[in-house]
Amino acid sequence: MKFSGEFNVSIDLKGRVSVPAPFRDELRQDYDSDGLVVTRYKNGLVAYPHKRWDDICAKVFAMAPGPMREANLRNRIAPARECHFNAQGRIQIPQALREHAGLDKEAVVIGMFEKIEIWSQQAHALVVAESEALLNDDAQGQADLGF
Repeated sequence: MKFSGEFNVSIDLKGRVSVPAPFRDELRQDYDSDGLVVTRYKNGLVAYPHKRWDDICAKVFAMAPGPMREANLRNRIAPARECHFNAQGRIQIPQALREHAGLDKEAVVIGMFEKIEIWSQQAHALVVAESEALLNDDAQGQADLGF
């Protein structure tokens, strides 16, 4: 499973976000799935195929009791919602998740191999700038990777 690509998409008045066709095709082919599990992630959202989400939940539930387990349960597991595709390939993102991510009329949907990130345009610009700064600080590491 490899989600890749960056897509600017619109959010309709009902809070539906279009999931790019290549991502839907991957989900159907590799996971036999017609939806995603969406949850909070930093200042945006992250979406997983059901099987991948189940694996993550199992890891969280296996953690020793304590503050990190509770934080993962409270901030990642609890707010997660299952979102199915409609006929137009859109998912309905619940209002609480849209508010967390600052999603209004536009979003950026990014394939991150095993997951899909959904950002407001503003939050996306910030996270890209932060990532670029990290990469620029590691010129040798980037050269070693072939970039």
